[in-house]
Amino acid sequence: MTVMQATFIGVGSMVGAGIFALLGAAGAVAGAAVWLSFLIAGIIAALQGYSFAKLGAKYPSGGGILTFLSRGFGEGHLAGIGSWLFFTAGSIVVAMIATSFGGYASAVVADDDRFWGKAFAVALILVMTALNAVGSSAVARVQSVIVVVVLVILTVFAVVTIASWDLTLLAPAGYPGAREIIASVALTFFAFLGFGVITFTAKDLPNPARQLPKAIYFALAIATTIYVAVSLGVFGTLTADQVVEYGATALAEAAKPTLGQAGYVLMVITALFSTTGAVNAGLYPSIGMTAHLASVGQFPPVFGRSVGRFPVGLLVMAALAIVLVIGFDLNKIASIGSAVALLVFSAVSIAHLRLFRGTGASVVVLVIGLIATLGTFVVFSTTTLVNEPATAIALVAIIVIAVAVDVWWKAAARRSTTPLRG
Repeated sequence: MTVMQATFIGVGSMVGAGIFALLGAAGAVAGAAVWLSFLIAGIIAALQGYSFAKLGAKYPSGGGILTFLSRGFGEGHLAGIGSWLFFTAGSIVVAMIATSFGGYASAVVADDDRFWGKAFAVALILVMTALNAVGSSAVARVQSVIVVVVLVILTVFAVVTIASWDLTLLAPAGYPGAREIIASVALTFFAFLGFGVITFTAKDLPNPARQLPKAIYFALAIATTIYVAVSLGVFGTLTADQVVEYGATALAEAAKPTLGQAGYVLMVITALFSTTGAVNAGLYPSIGMTAHLASVGQFPPVFGRSVGRFPVGLLVMAALAIVLVIGFDLNKIASIGSAVALLVFSAVSIAHLRLFRGTGASVVVLVIGLIATLGTFVVFSTTTLVNEPATAIALVAIIVIAVAVDVWWKAAARRSTTPLRG
């Protein structure tokens, strides 16, 4: 895998999970200042990206950020619980993005039929699972094509809408207070969570110590630029109330004034490409991650095996995502992936503070990144989670299950290695 292919893995994961779903929700909180929320969220992500890049250069592994947890805390319960949390959150995010794909596809060909929406979502997960089973080179090639198409279309969209924007819609006088803008950062940060996926490409890079940091920085720079430009174009074309009303189709509606119905159709197609790439990128870490965790004893040995060409870790993540798509209303727990990722990222930052002498990282930058990430989680908890009790309950349940599974597995592993007396 090349640096650019690793970059596209991250960009595809970020853009697919973020820009289409978040504009309406963020606009309801920050109004036309959403572009500023994306910029601040990008800066926070860059602080974490600095930490991940330093750790990845020192400890390149298919285990990605979960390797960093193990290096900082050892192969104990904290690393194990973090690993189960991250794996579960990955399944939820894949299910959410696939559901978004199913919604767009159903709207185009099946008049928003709910059954077909779920059918399309499941079909996408199955196809991307098969692609990931073929190998990382196939994943990288497909992802590169998808991301190039998405970036070209979004760039054209941003240029066209900004060229004809109404600056009065973006006037700072109409922005809400600083508290609302900060609160919206907790939402827009969700759009950057995918950059953590890049750390799992270390096993496929010829020189990860040099190439991994470049891929992380490139991906964050591209995603931040796209997010800010697109949000300026949308909120410079539509009022904040219109963006909130249109929700996930706000980009398509913003394209209409300059590109007409063809622009609307083009953005819907872009959404389908984008969510396809995000599901592809979301499933990608499951193989290296679970194989690494099985090899160090954090996951049962079965996760290091394969069924034919299909690694068990990939099959389990795909199966869990399909169950979530079919059996749950994911809109009610749409923020759970963000909450779990913020907790895992914070834990990685703490682990890095115990390793900084070996990585050569700046303690000041690491502390600022930790404060910013924990601060984002606190704001997220006091705003989003308070208003989404189902998400809060799901978060607590997932943490409890992760703790229980880790304790059970480690106890079972100890019993199996304890010699019998007699």
